Amino acid sequence: MDFAFSDEQDMIRASAESFLADVADSAAVRAAMASADGYDAALWQRLCGELYWPAIHIPEAYGGLGLGFVELAILLEQMGRRLFCSPFYATACLAVPALLLGGSEAQKQAWLPRLAAGELTATLGYIGGGRWDAAAVEMTVVAEGDGFVLDGRLRQVVDGHSAGLLIVAARTPGSRGAQGLSLFVVDASSAGIQRTPQATLDQTRKLAELQFSQVYVGADCLLGVAGQGAPLLDQVLRLACVALAAEQVGGAQQALDLTLAYCAERQQFGRPIASFQAIKHRAADMMVQLECARSAAYYAACVAEEALAVGGDPQVASELPLAAALAKAQCSEAFFHCAAEAIQLHGGVGFTWEYDPHLYFKRARASEAFLGAPALHRERIAAHLLGELA
Repeated sequence: MDFAFSDEQDMIRASAESFLADVADSAAVRAAMASADGYDAALWQRLCGELYWPAIHIPEAYGGLGLGFVELAILLEQMGRRLFCSPFYATACLAVPALLLGGSEAQKQAWLPRLAAGELTATLGYIGGGRWDAAAVEMTVVAEGDGFVLDGRLRQVVDGHSAGLLIVAARTPGSRGAQGLSLFVVDASSAGIQRTPQATLDQTRKLAELQFSQVYVGADCLLGVAGQGAPLLDQVLRLACVALAAEQVGGAQQALDLTLAYCAERQQFGRPIASFQAIKHRAADMMVQLECARSAAYYAACVAEEALAVGGDPQVASELPLAAALAKAQCSEAFFHCAAEAIQLHGGVGFTWEYDPHLYFKRARASEAFLGAPALHRERIAAHLLGELA
């Protein structure tokens, strides 16, 4: 694998950095997170119509740009750096991979062009309990006539209050674990769906609770084979972990940048505190954590690209479970470390509303828990390695 960006990737990074610096400053983020939808709808349409970001890794056959997961990670890093409030993560990193991996040709033709054009936003909902794997699915599904009836509750659905399309997981009554799981594409306006925004620590990313009360969906809404959706859900969640890791790298970078800028201007004993050896050591530790996280995130993005690509290298793609777990664990801890250090090195103002470090601290804590804490992913890495040794 070549970890150096190509000229095209450098151009994508530079344009994303410049655009987000203009439209996602602190004031814009605070305005978006205080709004009902959690993002600026006009800015989202500009993002879709001018920059085509939601289309970046959707194949050209479905109206996309046909680029890869590395290019997606580049955008996510810059979005994480600015805490950009938008339905991009939910749409491009949760819903689109589910359709690409599990959708029929008819389903892809029906939904992917609309997602690529920004006509529709989407998300994934599967959590009913307190876990982050297939066992967390509690919503039930029963066959009825030519379709299915969904009943139950989904929690912590990213942008679930505003998404127009829902990818949801449900299980047959009485099944457990990975058994009996199915995924469905559901129009969010379907009768019987009640959506309630949830109060969250991280106000820059909206979550919702969805209640399904005897919601009927046709057979054409089923992704893949009924009762055999666990492998698809697992693969989508691995890709979501890689995407989140790239976003966390951007957040960690900005936490470091804010800290360095503040320490350079803050005076103590007649000189900037950045000149103190203890401050330099802590900043260096932040940089080491950040660079380790960036390496893990982009390695995982390269593996994810092979896993999504038609005709990708199967040997590389098989590394996705390990690479995704490694990236999520490393990037979660690096982001939280950098955000916590930013609070400390800003001194008494670090957690005040007027300064931004508290926004990064809250995002770091929330994203650390989302899709599983580092301890969970280390357990997965250990299980993977023990399985290879057995």
